[in-house]
Amino acid sequence: MTTMTITLPDTVFSAVRRAPAEFIQEMRIEAATQWYAQQRISQEKAAEIAGLGRAEFIDALSLRRIPLVQVDLNELMDEVRRA
Repeated sequence: MTTMTITLPDTVFSAVRRAPAEFIQEMRIEAATQWYAQQRISQEKAAEIAGLGRAEFIDALSLRRIPLVQVDLNELMDEVRRA
């Protein structure tokens, strides 16, 4: 597993009212949900990045009002034609 070091000002933690470990976990979830919303990564990979199980990641998506299923209009129309 790769370890990364991120340097942040101490004021960041008080601004978001989080301890450093809580901040890092929240940052992982925010990044993963954002990348998933942008369709850059799969739900499975996003859950892994967030450090969550699949069900917990789905809850995180719901909390942020990010659609669980990501199908664009063309994909949907192709599926309707095949049905």
